[in-house]
Amino acid sequence: ELGHVDGAELVPLATVGRAAAAWPCDEAVVMICRSGKRSARAACELARMGFTAVMNLDGGMLAWNAGALPVVRS
Repeated sequence: ELGHVDGAELVPLATVGRAAAAWPCDEAVVMICRSGKRSARAACELARMGFTAVMNLDGGMLAWNAGALPVVRS
């Protein structure tokens, strides 16, 4: 299990639009998935919705783990 970044909220790609309705459009948001591909699609969707500080973690949790960065495993 790759785990997740502490404080991350699990939002499946199909539900990003609905979940984002409750997020402030002007605050930074980082999208993360396993490899960075689905989260890149989510980041593009948020940008189309008017989010101004959207980022995608290139390489996703695979890269995060490869960098030996801290994760939460539950």
